[in-house]
Amino acid sequence: MTPTLANNPTVEQTRNGQYYTPRVDIVETDTELLLLADMPGVRSEDVDLRYENGELILRGRVQPRARQGHLVFGEYDVGDFYRVFQVHETIDASKIDAEFKNGVLTVHLPKQEAVKPKQISVHA
Repeated sequence: MTPTLANNPTVEQTRNGQYYTPRVDIVETDTELLLLADMPGVRSEDVDLRYENGELILRGRVQPRARQGHLVFGEYDVGDFYRVFQVHETIDASKIDAEFKNGVLTVHLPKQEAVKPKQISVHA
């Protein structure tokens, strides 16, 4: 069974092949934005993360797995992951960092010094 856009809104078929939109949480702290993307089935060497022209481009390639026997029922389909994020100019693009562990990509998007909150002392 191949999912369609009607029954699975996370499948995109506008490129060659089938791409899934990874589920993402974005957390903001005083110093950075933290992006957590779920990409099950992707190996760390198959993650492609790029910053180009104000966009963070995320790709994850899933290696096909061998099936034994005849599939009787299937709800799991395999495909690569793709997603693009617009990155605000308050992010210091030269310091973007990422790690990948257990199918979760964690991207650190540090804020520029000028936009970080600062404590202002008040004199009496």
